[in-house]
Amino acid sequence: MKNLLYIGAFILLGLVRALGAPLPLPSAPYSYTVLDQDLAAALQEFGNNLNIRINVSTEVKGRIRGRMPDLAPREFLERLSKLYNLQWYYDGLVLYVSNAHEAQSRLLVLTPITFEAFKAALDALNISDERYFVRPAAGDGPVFVSGPPRFIALVDQTLKSLLAEAQAQRNPTIVERPPQQSVLMMFRGSSSMVIRDGRPESPLLPEASH
Repeated sequence: MKNLLYIGAFILLGLVRALGAPLPLPSAPYSYTVLDQDLAAALQEFGNNLNIRINVSTEVKGRIRGRMPDLAPREFLERLSKLYNLQWYYDGLVLYVSNAHEAQSRLLVLTPITFEAFKAALDALNISDERYFVRPAAGDGPVFVSGPPRFIALVDQTLKSLLAEAQAQRNPTIVERPPQQSVLMMFRGSSSMVIRDGRPESPLLPEASH
């Protein structure tokens, strides 16, 4: 029942696209003429020209020499990725470009989350990307994920959020203890008075103070 609740909650977030956040690129050809330019600088200029925030890893190295053909922006990005062994990932806010050798692979333990609930969450949050792996191991074992650093970071954050939610549902709500009363005994000569929570009570008999 809990697993169904997980899936349902994330479907309500909008299971419209399960292939990652859509990268807003125009379809018109992207004309880019260069004789000799640093690859990272060309990618930054690509983002600036298309009004897209871009984060280029320091591991992206190389130079573009000669004229690039007029291609649609996405095809231009894919061409650079193929020529220079790059990977890119768009998280809905920033386009991350990294060297392919920076790709990470991990085995994630989902218990008590099911793979179906985990995958539904990634799809609903537009984190899933068909180019990168999120696959269950044999049986109910761990899940194998592989992809560029930003993709792996979002997958990891999603799992931690699901596990925290599951932990909160398993543990009963802790009943808050009522605040302790403050009691003050005031002596005046042979008599005394109890002040409880700042309010005086009936004075005690003189004998009681002894």
